Amino acid sequence: MQQVHASAGSAALSWWQRLQQARAGWLVNPRVHQWASRSVLTRWLVRRRAHQLFDVMAGFVHTQVLLACLELDLLVRLQRSGAQGAAALAKTHDMPLEAMTALLDSAVQLGLLRRRGQRYTLGPLATPLLTHAGIRDMVQHNALLYADMQHPVALMRQPKTSAMHRFWLYTDGSDGRDAPSAAPHHWSAQGVAAYSGLMASSQSFLREQLLQVYPFAQHQHVMDVGGGQGAWVATLAQRVPGLQLTLVDLPPVAELAEQRLTSVGLKGRVQCHGLHFGHDNLPVGADLITLLRVAHDHPDEVVRRLMQGCWRALPAGGTLLLAEPMAEQPGGAARVDPYYHFYLLAMGQGRLRTASRIALLMSEAGFVDIESLPTSLPMHGGVVIGRKPLDKTETNVRKIG
Repeated sequence: MQQVHASAGSAALSWWQRLQQARAGWLVNPRVHQWASRSVLTRWLVRRRAHQLFDVMAGFVHTQVLLACLELDLLVRLQRSGAQGAAALAKTHDMPLEAMTALLDSAVQLGLLRRRGQRYTLGPLATPLLTHAGIRDMVQHNALLYADMQHPVALMRQPKTSAMHRFWLYTDGSDGRDAPSAAPHHWSAQGVAAYSGLMASSQSFLREQLLQVYPFAQHQHVMDVGGGQGAWVATLAQRVPGLQLTLVDLPPVAELAEQRLTSVGLKGRVQCHGLHFGHDNLPVGADLITLLRVAHDHPDEVVRRLMQGCWRALPAGGTLLLAEPMAEQPGGAARVDPYYHFYLLAMGQGRLRTASRIALLMSEAGFVDIESLPTSLPMHGGVVIGRKPLDKTETNVRKIG
């Protein structure tokens, strides 16, 4: 476990960061750049920076190559039939040979395919795409995000006009109970199933990481707030048989969750409650509350109310566990921050927070002993836990700053 500083401040730049900034400024000088490009001692650095900048510029094309491979089912087809040539694939998909060859050769360079002579087969990055439905679902879902980002400045000025905002129904502040009169098509069964289904499939990596880093068997009753269709509580029911389980979500989603949980034999094992955590009190009785990818969908004022509601619902000594993508994660995971920043912007609300910012919000709600749990794949999410004090005199001894 790693101690989390409940502080919103930022540290001064280290000497290494200052040196890197100075080097970057030095290299943009035209004369220095020309000399560095020719020198055997520095041209590797110039070349690497040029490649990095080109990757940033070309990133959108890379994602569209990936999307095209999925839309054409190329990976599944090659998995079933083995290596195939470009001409056969072009004929199958009624596409000009030149266009199919461009797609296949691009996929080779991105690691999605391999070329063996005149035939193509699966590459190293095809395996996770074929194995994990959540990755495929997110790649296809991201078509909405990329369409919204065709004009990024316009999106920044008017984020709530986006297709992403319309897809995530709850981002307009409603809960589905007044849908028939206020917006008959907005909270349709198809819309609820679409967003809650995506949420369930895309959380699979995070669920597995949680089971690795936290001992859920030490608790008696877990309540998952914002639990969607119940994928997380179903996983807990399977892995930790003795747990009592409660799921809380908006009424239409909780109703769908109850149907799905019943279909997998968990009727009576999980209690489902339909409510809006921004307005309604959470049920009591759980000694652990989990928030999986919930807080980052909401602004600070909503998260504060949610954490206060969790604090009230928990008994003394109860635990709050929050797991979601976090900013400035170690191990290179911070490179995914731009994606989450603009994904949440396109949703029309929410914020990618650091673990320290989350710790501060927990501390403001009254939680103590706030800690961060390291995960094997921080790009999918970090974990912060806090405990409700045993008595009113207990303080957050781990809080610094």
